Amino acid sequence: MTLRANEIKFIKSLSQKKFRDSSGLFVAEGEKMVAEALASDFKVEKVYRKADVGEGAMARISALSSPSPALALIRRPDDLQSGELPSKGLFLALDGIRDPGNLGTILRIADWFGIDAVFASEDTVDIYNPKVVQSTMGAIFRVRFHYTDIPSLCRSAINAGGKVYGTFLDGDNIYKKDLSQGSQAPSVIVIGNEANGISEKTAACVSDRLFIPPYPADDPGSESLNAAVATAVTVAEFRRPK
Repeated sequence: MTLRANEIKFIKSLSQKKFRDSSGLFVAEGEKMVAEALASDFKVEKVYRKADVGEGAMARISALSSPSPALALIRRPDDLQSGELPSKGLFLALDGIRDPGNLGTILRIADWFGIDAVFASEDTVDIYNPKVVQSTMGAIFRVRFHYTDIPSLCRSAINAGGKVYGTFLDGDNIYKKDLSQGSQAPSVIVIGNEANGISEKTAACVSDRLFIPPYPADDPGSESLNAAVATAVTVAEFRRPK
């Protein structure tokens, strides 16, 4: 298979959000990622394999430092923009996550711990950013993800009789808190921005303020936890058998 210059240019352009938005396509690289895509409900438009196009051509279309054996062009789902919160379940609400690696890792965490859906503010990094896609290690094809207004989402959870959790320095010790997994009404866990934490507008909607204590409690080392690490600690505690 010979790749035309305009085809190579188009694939490379998908590293930029404006071209992903206009085309409705994104790229996934690697045998595992392509296999995950093909096994999912996502529509795979085309697959390029190094064995077919040659190493030189793969190097030109790849965003990785070493060209992968396979690359796929995948159609984005139509329901990416949605603020509808189900009547029950455990959900993540991402309030301004900007680092692609953090978002990808959070999606892996959500996949591992069976989070029912992940919602993100409009200023959260694009889920189809190539670095996000790769760092999800396939979770992107299994986790329900939507962009929405996070304060409105949180108010919807409260109005439905649910809970909205967030981590703060003045919160209650998470290890001593009775946590709801959302079996009767929605439970939303808010994850704040890497530098500034949970925004004021969203914080005003939090019903239960949590704190992840350091060890030892009177001698904290680091100032705070990485957003993805804090997500893992928090969600693991929600899933701990009681």
